Amino acid sequence: MTQNFLTLNGKKFYYDEIAAYSFRNSVPLNGYEAKTLEFCRDWLNGVQEFPIHTSGSTGTPKLITLTRKQMETSARRTLNLLGLQAGEHMLVCLNTEYIAGMMMLVRGLLGDMHMTVVDPVGNPLTLAPADEVYHFSSFVPMQLQTILQENETYVARLNSMKAILVGGAPVSFSLQRELQQLQAPVYHTYGMTETSSHIALRLLNGPSAADYYETIAGVTIGQDNRGCLTITADITENETLITNDIVEILTPTRFRWIGRADNTINTGGVKVQTEVVEVAVSEAVAELEQAPRFFVASQPDELLGEKVILVLEGEPLAEETEQQIMEKMRTLLRKFEMPKDIYYSPAFSETATGKVSRLRTMQKLGLETD
Repeated sequence: MTQNFLTLNGKKFYYDEIAAYSFRNSVPLNGYEAKTLEFCRDWLNGVQEFPIHTSGSTGTPKLITLTRKQMETSARRTLNLLGLQAGEHMLVCLNTEYIAGMMMLVRGLLGDMHMTVVDPVGNPLTLAPADEVYHFSSFVPMQLQTILQENETYVARLNSMKAILVGGAPVSFSLQRELQQLQAPVYHTYGMTETSSHIALRLLNGPSAADYYETIAGVTIGQDNRGCLTITADITENETLITNDIVEILTPTRFRWIGRADNTINTGGVKVQTEVVEVAVSEAVAELEQAPRFFVASQPDELLGEKVILVLEGEPLAEETEQQIMEKMRTLLRKFEMPKDIYYSPAFSETATGKVSRLRTMQKLGLETD
């Protein structure tokens, strides 16, 4: 291998000692570090099946099994698509107990890349040595937002990369606007645990930025009778995976994501897609000095059956500010799409991968959930 070690939270581990786990009693490890090295040990020793928990962002987490072949196929396609080479340096800062972080490890091991692995904190660049140049990394939107807001020197570090992936949650209007300052290409990923990470990418910045996803090689897409995306590929072992994502298919390799079928609100007999409302909210709150996190949901209503509501994170906004947000949304939304009430949560509940848990947040607020 071009590089025969990785760095984990500042500690160097050679691949031969990882494979033998020979350091176990000589190097102090926290639970996260141990789990990371255990996966690398299994991979280096040729394990053929890997049990992985789904993130639980849209329901109860479940345990599935992916084969080594599925993960290798996905990793090779990403390495080839992004032009990543052996010996280049990648920063791994996503939770390695879930598919996004786990596949970063696979790409590094398979591609003979030098890996620096750090805890999945808000700004992982604070844990990465300042003199190291990275060619590739993957973030969740909150991490990228934090990096771009904290220090201008971080922009230069991001710009040294050949490619940046961002996924796990929607990219807000304000973040997409901030990404335009980056020269390095930033791709929004579409995928899930069952597909060994992403099956499609959407370029977010630069003159070729797009509002649609382009599938990677070997993926066939379609729609079911609900208009939801179906995926057939070797990484699904040629079985057709039916998603809950409503899409508009543009070409055999391109699709535009509309929203999740289980995020449809029937209000007064009219179907409203929460993601459509969230795009408008994102643009409205982008005018604030610091845009809060938010999500759109529904509550029972005697007249409408269901009503659209908006949940903002943080302390309640001043009445004047709240009215400004509502006025901005009225210019972007139809009457039946407008939130009828605004609720505030001091802090959103999150899944282990850093995604907002709408269910637990609403339960904390005493709001009804489906």
